[in-house]
This record gives sequence, structure tokens and C-alpha cells, in this order.
Amino acid sequence: MNSDPSAPVLLAARNLVRRFGGRTAVDGVSFEVRAGESVGLLGPNGAGKTTTFSMITGLLRPDSGELLLGGAALVSDTDPIKRRLGLVPQDLALYEELDARRNLGFFAAIQGVERSRIPEAVRSALEFVGLSDRADDRVGTFSGGMKRRLNLAAALLHDPDILLLDEPTVGVDPQSRNAIFDNIAELRRRGKTLLYTTHYMEEVERLCDRVIIIDRGRIVADDSLARLRHRAGAGAELRVELEEPAHGTLAGTLGAIPGIGTVRIDGRTVNVMVGSLVGGSAAVLLRLEEAGIGVRSFSAEPPDLEAVFLQLTGRSLRDA
Repeated sequence: MNSDPSAPVLLAARNLVRRFGGRTAVDGVSFEVRAGESVGLLGPNGAGKTTTFSMITGLLRPDSGELLLGGAALVSDTDPIKRRLGLVPQDLALYEELDARRNLGFFAAIQGVERSRIPEAVRSALEFVGLSDRADDRVGTFSGGMKRRLNLAAALLHDPDILLLDEPTVGVDPQSRNAIFDNIAELRRRGKTLLYTTHYMEEVERLCDRVIIIDRGRIVADDSLARLRHRAGAGAELRVELEEPAHGTLAGTLGAIPGIGTVRIDGRTVNVMVGSLVGGSAAVLLRLEEAGIGVRSFSAEPPDLEAVFLQLTGRSLRDA
């Protein structure tokens, strides 16, 4: 589902500020999430995104600013309007000595689901994440990926208006990660409102209507990926496969060319951001030829989100 500017605002952050001692972790963060929208919240480590997430969930109080859910101010961790939120935390929140059904029954009760509705809510959540056949098995016997899926199920029991997902696929094998991502993609197709943080750029590219990038406690970008590409001045990303692994000075050599942006090198693969496809491509190939470096193949395509992120912040997503 795409972002609809006429849809009601479900979540609004207004000038959030949070300090820890003399350090300002979040410095005037403001954004909105509309009904049916899927928004990616990205930032390098230490940028302030986790602190922002903690304030939204009520785990931390802002020093100033406010949070609104459906237009009502969120004033405390026990505020009843928090039931409009569903949280999938990065750290697993499960009781390993209990089976999956009892875990979900417990979470349904504390989330305020009516007692008569709990069995059906649990059944539906287990079916959605593909764990119906393990409903009566102890969670301690589950794989990491199964626990992540059960973590997602627990957040869906009370049918929240907006789902907060804090790195929901971290630390699992590729097959489990794909299964979790498919669950989240299905929620998006059903029109569920999502606020999503992850270290996997391709997930945000596939899942999100809009991307918010936080760096050093401030929002540096809040837009669609297409418009972020334009704002970053990223005309194209060149991908060059070399005959031999690149030497250590090549990034500096190519980066010194006028009009060249970020240069990333991984073995024989060189990715270069250029403002002009024709002029930039010619300049890069000429410089490689002058340096006596053989080229195996060459291609160009619109920049991916990681390239745009580097253009805007100068740091990788995992940088401290």
C-alpha cells in the first residue's frame, strides 16, 4: 500500500529532545506516520533512532516535545492509548519454559484482549507466522528464526493500529529472515501501518513507502526513495568489475575525479556514485585505463538506498 497524503495521521512526533547527561541523543526530531503507510527509520549506530523508538513506546520520556497517537498525547508508559501500538522488540520477549500457545495467551491478556477472544487471537497469530504445528511445544526448543516469528505474533494479538518493528530480522539465518520478511510484507499488503528500523537496506527498499534518516540526533532526510535519490544528487551508480582485486589507493584516485561522489570497493567490485552518467562513466574508465587496471565488466543503474545513505550521512548504517 502506498502513502496517501489524505490518510489520517496515526503517529506524530513533535520536536522530541532527549539528553543523557551532557549528550543530546535526540535533538528536535519531528515526523508523522499516516494510516496505511510503511515508514523506514534508519541511522548509523548512535544516531538516535533507538532512543526515538524508546520514546515512542513509552520506555523513555522525552525531555521536551510530545508524541501523539491518533491526535491524543502519549503521556506515560501506562497510558491506555498505547494499546494502539504493537511492538516487535529487537530483544526477544518470550518465556522459554512455556509453550507457544501459553506465551501468546499471556501476552494477549496483558494487552487487554477480551478473555473470550484470546483463543481465536492466539490461533490466528500462530497461523499467520506459520507456527500452528508448534503451538504446544516449549519455546526453549525453537530455533532463533522461530522465536523471531513468535515475537512478531505476540505484537499482533490485539490488532494494533500501528506496528513498531525494531530490527525484526536481526540475527537469524537467511531462510528464517525471508519468512519473517514475507510476514511483514503481507501485513503491508493488508494495509497495516508500519514503522520499521533495520540494518538491511534492501528490506527498506522493498517494504517502505517513505524513509526517515536520523544522524547525530537530527532528521537529515524524510522522503520517498525516489526523491531522496534526487536530493542526494545521485545521478547513477556505476558498478565496475575489475580483472584483479583493487589496490588500497584506488578509492582515493577515483574520488579525486570532479563530479564523483562516494566510492565503495569490495575486492574486484568498485561502486562509484556519479552526478552525470555519461561524463562520470567516461572519467572513471579513463582513470582506470591510465592506472593500468583491467576492466572485466561495467554497468550503471539508479543508486540503491545504501549509496543514498552514504551520500547524506557520510557514514555506513552500522558506523558508531
